[in-house]
Amino acid sequence: MTTNITIKLFADGADLEQMLAVRETGRIAGFTTNPTLMREAGVTDYVAFAKAVLDEIKDAPISFEVFSDDMAEMERQAKEIATWGDNVYVKIPVTNTKGEFTGPIVSSLSQSGVKLNVTAIFTLEQVHDVVQALDPKTPAVISIFAGRIANAGVDPMPLMKAAVAIAKKLPRAEVLWASPREALNVLQAQESGCHIITMTPALIKATNNFGKDLAQYSLETVQMFYNDASAAGYTL
Repeated sequence: MTTNITIKLFADGADLEQMLAVRETGRIAGFTTNPTLMREAGVTDYVAFAKAVLDEIKDAPISFEVFSDDMAEMERQAKEIATWGDNVYVKIPVTNTKGEFTGPIVSSLSQSGVKLNVTAIFTLEQVHDVVQALDPKTPAVISIFAGRIANAGVDPMPLMKAAVAIAKKLPRAEVLWASPREALNVLQAQESGCHIITMTPALIKATNNFGKDLAQYSLETVQMFYNDASAAGYTL
């Protein structure tokens, strides 16, 4: 049995070699990154990294995030990032570190035609406020951190379905299931009506197991344990 995946898969990361490798699978519709992922990947020059990525990937949307905490500087950075390519979406966090809603700059940027990815959204109130701020004529992504919501002990499925319904007011906006924790989240995001799910290369690879016979999967797992113990030379 195979599973029909219709939701868009975006690769999440900041390793250019990995980004190019997952693109070669033909399954990836876009890319996302953020300053935390860049730091973990050892990126020291933000602009140089972004432009190296854009030199290689010109035909898929890529999100790059602002990193200022000041609203005016955040907007300036967003305008600069937006000039890097037609496939660039600028990530704007839903608030700054003081909890101040970024709606005014989201509205200003969206009205000026900047494609935005509004990120770090956790509540339906935030979804509603972001939808109100975005310009219906400008493409946008609404990134809701369903995986972290689940980590808080809250089932994200009802929230994500409600978010999709709210976002229908914006014909050019897409709802993104962010921070997935397991391959099953692809099917949950698809069922909830999300347009996109962003995944690490490891999770993308894990979806290759969809439809696998579970008895065969069990055998393969036992074989893995045995082979790893043998390779390690363990004795009792």
